[in-house]
Amino acid sequence: MKVAIFGAGAIGGMMGVKLAQAGADVTFIARGPHLAAMQANGVTMHSGGETIVVHPRCVGSAAEAGRQDYVIVTLKANALPGAAPDIASMMGPESALVTAVNGVPYWYFHGLEGPYTGRRVESVDPGGVIAALIPPSQAIGCVVYPAAEIHAPGVITHTYGDRFSLGEPDGSRSPRVEAISKLLISAGLKAPVRPKIRDEIWVKLWGNLCLNPLSALTGATLDIITGRPDLRAICRAMMVEAQAVAEALGVKFAISVDKRLEGAAEVGVHKTSMLQDLERGRPMEIDALLGAVVELGGLVGHPMPSCETVLALVRERARQAGCYTG
Repeated sequence: MKVAIFGAGAIGGMMGVKLAQAGADVTFIARGPHLAAMQANGVTMHSGGETIVVHPRCVGSAAEAGRQDYVIVTLKANALPGAAPDIASMMGPESALVTAVNGVPYWYFHGLEGPYTGRRVESVDPGGVIAALIPPSQAIGCVVYPAAEIHAPGVITHTYGDRFSLGEPDGSRSPRVEAISKLLISAGLKAPVRPKIRDEIWVKLWGNLCLNPLSALTGATLDIITGRPDLRAICRAMMVEAQAVAEALGVKFAISVDKRLEGAAEVGVHKTSMLQDLERGRPMEIDALLGAVVELGGLVGHPMPSCETVLALVRERARQAGCYTG
């Protein structure tokens, strides 16, 4: 079984290190100094007081990687449309794309029974670019829970977590999703197959859609956003609006709004990925985390005044910083 990690940064690198350590046929696709360091010295991961060094195949392009059985994509959502041609070049008719990407996935309405079956989410797949190159039928959902960062080129620090929930868009336990689950489990990771992967996507998205943009607008860390009553109230209002939209699409939330916020508060002094991107002048995942939610609100006819206000503000903040082009 050939597996490629496309965008082998912190999270992709962590997955790849575990797979390589377990003897899997894994290829890292990366770029720049990170790629050069991995090619020269292997990949080092610090995790739980242990240092692991592996020497997987590391390449700079999909063309070098060649045809794969599974392509695990760990890019930022906003980079996926541009990367779709390269990803597609690695996929044959039986290949599967594991979308370990935050936010509403491009395949969201594939396999979902109801009035919106097959509909495109324009915010994450403008013009249907991704779906045209990588049919949603080839996608497997993946919700990422671990935290990791690139400490230095070729060196990854894994902070916490080891779960990557998987699920077919149609809820089936297909041979392909069972196979990738077993492979990840054999590598020491938790990889449960969920019959309702969208429910889990929304629980994670629930926090990201408010905490990320508010942190970018205020510069505040999670402890401040969840601890200050006025900021927490904005988060709660956004989450209540999003919950109504998700439930109209058939999603069931296993926890309450306040329980989800308490979980975020427990993370403590932490800068969200959106705030980090803003500070470093990198493109921000605004549309996958919030723009798509507002789009879905319009689709089901639920008003989203709080989400729409914050979306307009964070888009403009990002435009002024050169981190968003729409």
